[in-house]
Formats: sequence, structure tokens, C-alpha cells
Amino acid sequence: MKKILLCAGALFTLFTACKKSSPANENPDPIVTGTALDLMRDSVFLYAKEDYYWNDGLPDYATFNPRSISGSTDLAALQTEVTKISQYKINPLTNKPYEYYSPNPGEAKYSFIDDGSASAKLNAVTGDFGFAPFYNNTTTGDLRIKYVYSGSPADLAGIKRGYQIMSINGHTDLTYTTANVNFIVNAYTASSTITMVLKKPDATTFTVNLATAAYTIKPVITYKVLDYSTTTGKKIGYIVFNSFVTLSSTQSALTTAFNSFTAAGITDLVVDLRYNGGGYVETAEFLDNLIAPSSANGSTMYTAYYNSTLAANKETLLKNQVRRDAATNQLYNYSQIDYSPTANTEKFAKQGTLNINRVFFIVSQSTASASELTINNLRPYMNVQLIGGTTYGKPVGFFDIDINKYQMYIPEFETKNSAGQGGYYSGMTPASTDYPGKLASDDVTKDFGDVTEGLLAQAINYVNKGVYLTSANLQVESTGNTLTTNQASEFVQKTTAKEFNGMILKRHHLK
Repeated sequence: MKKILLCAGALFTLFTACKKSSPANENPDPIVTGTALDLMRDSVFLYAKEDYYWNDGLPDYATFNPRSISGSTDLAALQTEVTKISQYKINPLTNKPYEYYSPNPGEAKYSFIDDGSASAKLNAVTGDFGFAPFYNNTTTGDLRIKYVYSGSPADLAGIKRGYQIMSINGHTDLTYTTANVNFIVNAYTASSTITMVLKKPDATTFTVNLATAAYTIKPVITYKVLDYSTTTGKKIGYIVFNSFVTLSSTQSALTTAFNSFTAAGITDLVVDLRYNGGGYVETAEFLDNLIAPSSANGSTMYTAYYNSTLAANKETLLKNQVRRDAATNQLYNYSQIDYSPTANTEKFAKQGTLNINRVFFIVSQSTASASELTINNLRPYMNVQLIGGTTYGKPVGFFDIDINKYQMYIPEFETKNSAGQGGYYSGMTPASTDYPGKLASDDVTKDFGDVTEGLLAQAINYVNKGVYLTSANLQVESTGNTLTTNQASEFVQKTTAKEFNGMILKRHHLK
């Protein structure tokens, strides 16, 4: 779907329209003159007041006073504003904001302003090193490569998941301290070049000099069939899916992987979403349709719920957000969308012929939004097991709203599956009442698909023996990741600042 950005002139039109339609004594008319930043700050608040999922918690325009919010740059000021917006509505179950983010209280967990970086990755094109680091052991400074994208600078340099980072730009002390973490983050995210000494599993070392470069993201990092048919009669399909990019960018790869699983006659499936922060809902739907049993075809997958203003189709500002429908090539604006629950109930449309009754998802604190949606949709229809750590916790999603040259992402809808299950704001915890499975630490010492890798080994043991492993049975190089939950979340946040984290609607139901 092609974006048509609002120009400054269109923003003036927005405010003129607002002035004519503002209810008396509710929101005093914003001033329709001012700097470009003034108008953008007004836009952020007024769109949120209409479209934000928790808009009933926001004050009026005069009380909020968007033009009083400042920042070192326009982008910083707008981000500060959406952060402020995110803290108003309180979740009665936690007595904290719905967007409460435990590693950094007061920061928005979901809402953000994008300068195009996240949008580019959603369209499967990016320009970076093509790998991500993560700690295996903080005390010893055991920093590892947690994934590598095919075709990226890191991949072309021969880097693999599990390799240990011995030094970065000559810096050898990588123990987990504030100073060292800041050094690592700066070297990894704020520079176009990086030099690392890496150690392979055979203990040999080599030096790489990487420069950022544009490449196409291939989120199917690997897939394989693990054949235990001669011993237990089981065959396990394993796939690592790392980002819900546009469906057109990954449909072929997903189809090829699942066709191979079907041809092999797998009995069980392991879907590795441990670093998948989400993306497009249509891609999550396609993955669900590949996984779901044939019996689910035609049944409800999920329903999306909007705030009362949108659900009643009483929005007025969204006519300023123009898009082009990818299927029909016709222009439409967001106010032409039907936001009622009836129009936003999606059905399963089974893809392929794989027909299994159990699926294992490998997850972590980086598993978010569209990944969680994928999991939640299948729960009423299959035996769904989770292996790993508690997920991010994001049962809400958004569509992009243009604010001049920026895009605003604030939650506009919440999803629930056919059984009415949702609301996982604190994440999905494996081995809990609602989510059967195994709570276990990530193992970044092995490559994806290595049968001795800690989390995959859990799934293999359960499939073949009916029980999960204890820590004493695992073949891992250390005692496991020693980061606290907040440390892990903060490190992930700092090293993936330009990654997309959420779920976004690309296909809409017009009135």
C-alpha cells in the first residue's frame, strides 16, 4: 500500500475542519496558525483524541496543551508528546498505564513516531550490518551473535548465530556495565562501520570489518525437518521466522517451507519467533492459515475492537489520511473504513495441506504483537505450547498516521481470538495456567536448528518423550543467560531502536 504523505498545506486543512466540527465545551479549537512544529504537535494530540484506543483517558486540548511540549528536534518533541499521551489511561488490573514499560517507567511501551526507519524494515528493505548481539553471560562478558540475516554484510562476512564477540572496535571488556553497554550500543547502532573479533565454536577467532549496506530482509532465516521416524515415529518441522514484513515479501518463502514440511510428513511443528517483534497483520494471518488444522477453516480467527468513536464510525479527522488499496489500486481515506467489530472479524482460510494438531512456539521478551497474535489465534483450535521466556505483551495494534514527514503509531485496536482470549498486556508466560509449555532461558551459544540448542532441545524432548528437560539435561555452554528481565528488555530496546515492534493493519474493510 503506497503512502501519500500529508504536506504542510494539508495540515492547515485538517485544523480548519477541526474548528468547524469541534463539540462545544469539549475541546477548544486549536489555533490554526503557528510553526510547522506547532501544527504537528496539534495533529498528534487531535488524532490521538479521536483514534487512540484509550482516547477516553485523554484530557481536552487546553489541559493537554500540546504546544508546550518541546524536544531537541522535531522528532524528539513529537515522541515526547506521544509518550505523554501513553501515560493517561490506567489498566485497572495493574493500577499502571496500559502502556507501562517496566524497564523504563514513564516511557511509552507501544506508541512512537517513526522517521521512516521502521517503515522501511516492514517493507523488507533496510541498511544496517545485518546481525544483532545479545548476552549469554553478563558476568563474564559473554556477548554473542543472536541472529544474522541472509544477504546482509554480516552474512557475507561469514558470521553465524552463536559466535562469541571477543572485542568491538578494539574494546575487549564486554562485561555488563552501564558504560560497556552504552559503548556496545553506540558502536552497533550509531556508526556505519564496525570491527569485531569473533570466536567460532571450534575456538578459532577471526576479525571482521563491516560497513552498513542496503539488503532485502529475508525473515525465514532457516527451516528444516528433524527426522526421528526410526526411533519414535516422529518428524519435526522447524522454522525460524524473524519479522512479519509485507506478505508479498515473504509469502513465497513461507509457502516453500511449509510445502517441504507437508511433503516430509511432519508430525509436529516448531515455530521460532523468539526475536520476532511483529509487523503486518496480513502476514500473521497467512502464517496462521499455514499452521491451523483443516478443521479450523472458515472459523473465526480473531476480532479487532476499536474505541467507541471509531466503532460507531463517527471519526472526522481520518479523511485527511489517504491511501491506495493494493488490490484494487483505488484511493481511499481512513474514514471510509468500517471499524465495527462485525466488519473486523477475520476467518481462517486454510493454506496448504499440512494438518497437525500441535505446535510449539519458541518465544522470548522480544516476541511481540503480530507474533503474539499468531499464537493467540491458534489457541482455541490446537494444542499450543510455548517454550522460552515471557513475551513482550502487546495485544493492541495500529495503522500508520502521517504527521507531515513522520508517521505516528499509536494503538487503535485490540484483538481477541474466537474464545474471547486476549488482554496479555503483561506478556504470555510459558508453563503458566493459560500458556502450557516450558519456561526457560534463551541459549545464544548455538546456531538455529542445532538440536542441542537449549530451547529447540526442549521441544524435541517433549515430542519424543512427552516431557520437557530439566536444566541438568541441557547441553549448553554456560549456566544460561544471566540478565534480569528488565536488563534483557533494556538491552534489546537499545540495540533494536530502529526495529519495528508491533502489528499494523495493511488491509482494511471499507464501508
